[in-house]
Amino acid sequence: MAVRHLSVGIVAVKRKLNNPWVDFEWLPEAVLPGLPAVEPRSLIGAEGSVERWYLGEAELAFHSGETSHYRDNLVSGRPAVWVALRESHEGAWHVAGVTVDPYEGESFVDVITDKVEALPMPHEIAVELQAFIDAHHVEQPFHKRKRDRKDPDAEQPEYGIGHPLRQGTGRRP
Repeated sequence: MAVRHLSVGIVAVKRKLNNPWVDFEWLPEAVLPGLPAVEPRSLIGAEGSVERWYLGEAELAFHSGETSHYRDNLVSGRPAVWVALRESHEGAWHVAGVTVDPYEGESFVDVITDKVEALPMPHEIAVELQAFIDAHHVEQPFHKRKRDRKDPDAEQPEYGIGHPLRQGTGRRP
């Protein structure tokens, strides 16, 4: 199976909340094609109570067996990159996962403590993804499965007296 790895940078936003139990909220905000010349976990901007942080590098992996999923993403009208952020035991937020597979991205929300967003896919990543699909996609024809027919010569199971499925007992199951 062919695999292509692509390094991307992840930007997150940290917002101050007016909440007695939680001080801040972290959310993924942008995917950068390539890696900027900024150290991971660096503050890159602030406006009022909102801060933007460069969290660091993440690796997108394209697998040849998933090309139909990637194609679904590209033709959706809003191609996306799913990013999941997770808080460590020390309280620092980091990238838990990044994918362009919409079905894998949907599964990211199964971890309820993660912050997951479907972010707009940068054009450079879409071009790389389309080239990977063109090189590795194999169309799988749909085959409708036929039901097995009941064998009229097969013996019926024996049910004991009083069993609800026994014929002629007068009882309903």
